[in-house]
Amino acid sequence: MELLSIITIAVGLAMDTFAVSIVTGAAYKQLHIRHTLRMAGFFGGFQAFMPVVGYLAGLTVKQYVSNYDHWIAFGILAAVGLKMIYESFKIKEERKTPNPANLAVVLALAVATSIDALAVGITISLITHAIALAVIIIGAVTFGLSFAGVYIGKKFGHFFEGGIEIIGGLVLIALGLKIVIQHVA
Repeated sequence: MELLSIITIAVGLAMDTFAVSIVTGAAYKQLHIRHTLRMAGFFGGFQAFMPVVGYLAGLTVKQYVSNYDHWIAFGILAAVGLKMIYESFKIKEERKTPNPANLAVVLALAVATSIDALAVGITISLITHAIALAVIIIGAVTFGLSFAGVYIGKKFGHFFEGGIEIIGGLVLIALGLKIVIQHVA
């Protein structure tokens, strides 16, 4: 898997954590660096860990699906992308921001936003063996965007969080199409 594809996956996956970071950043009355580091660390850590779980699960079925693995990769990336786009249009009142200073809340948000990374880990197992590089990049990109998102949220609030999820979803769908086109061509 080429480096650009891994970076593209990382950015696409990090968009939901970026959006959540913006929302939670806006919720802080007094923001301290420890809050930002904790959130970015949990988000980056879970986004890096979940693809490993998905990768290992995908390896168990790889031999059975090798003839159409590109379609499975497309399907997973498209489903995750469409889910992100759908969630960006949910009614804003539905998005209540719990106390972001609470460790249990941060953990729950990290798990919830990393489920997509689990599915992408399955995709990675079908198209490459470079899981170590992929999870390092996914974790680092997520950490960086989450860290920045908290401060952006503190400064600008909820101004553009939904649009970010749409962009992330479109990026993942486009990457899925690229995989199919490269395999079919």
